[in-house]
Amino acid sequence: MTSLHASATAAVSSYEPATIEQRQLRAQFLAHLEQHGDGLWKSGPPVHLTTSTFVYSADLGSVLLVLHTKAKLWLQPGGHLEPEDVDLPAAALREATEETGIAGLRILPGIAHLDRHALADAFGRCREHLDVRYAAIAPHGSQPVVSSESDAVAWWSLADFPEQTDPALPLAMRTVADQLRHAGQAGSPSASPGSSASTSDSSIRSALPNSTPSR
Repeated sequence: MTSLHASATAAVSSYEPATIEQRQLRAQFLAHLEQHGDGLWKSGPPVHLTTSTFVYSADLGSVLLVLHTKAKLWLQPGGHLEPEDVDLPAAALREATEETGIAGLRILPGIAHLDRHALADAFGRCREHLDVRYAAIAPHGSQPVVSSESDAVAWWSLADFPEQTDPALPLAMRTVADQLRHAGQAGSPSASPGSSASTSDSSIRSALPNSTPSR
């Protein structure tokens, strides 16, 4: 067992879910880690852990989403773990920074949410991801830059998600935002990126590549 495997197990064990569904997922994640010493890696079993980040504006009114090249959906930044990752939060921060181009993201302590989802054939041998999700606050005025792993990246209002997304994602991100507000994490409304207007499908504040990347 690697130190990353041990720290991942400890992180999931310490997660205290508020719902039965999340408690069931925690049990499934822990069982997976116990059964698979290589269960963190893309090169391991077809079902494996990933990490992702709910990136919020300082006022918790907007979220940063990427248009995933393979899934063709607007999703939170995230991906597979790498050997150099010291723990799950470090992996989540690395992926979020790589996919949004924003330096200085502040990862908040503790797991924010768990999700288990099947994958389409476009993901190759990966059949299912056990996603450990963290929350992060972006610096005021952050402007994202699209990466080679996405077709676009944009800020969206929590009140106005794109239609082209995982149906379960808006509720999950709003629930976590509510928890952060309750914990006193929200900053000034003036810290929201871009204008105060809601983002819509017809007018997204996104950074688009010159050409669609291949993956």
